[in-house]
Amino acid sequence: MSKGFDIPEKVIYVCTGSKCKKRGGKDIAKMFRSMIKDLGLTDTVEVVKTDCTDRCDFAPVMSMQPDNAWLHHVTESQARQAFKDHILTSDKL
Repeated sequence: MSKGFDIPEKVIYVCTGSKCKKRGGKDIAKMFRSMIKDLGLTDTVEVVKTDCTDRCDFAPVMSMQPDNAWLHHVTESQARQAFKDHILTSDKL
């Protein structure tokens, strides 16, 4: 049995539905998980793969919470920048 239910301070939702997955969504989610681990943020930031956001024309799609920042047609480079902007900013973590 788990000792507790930890709630992360920040959550990155990455669509991994069929179109988003084909256009890099799954790889971006893996990249985020690796970055979180490397930066020692596993207790405060979580990546959640979503099945579909119903925004397939904009794939890949992701959302960074609690900023409610939605990104579309995201490249790996843009995802890294969004991580810096919404996850690593000192006033938000």
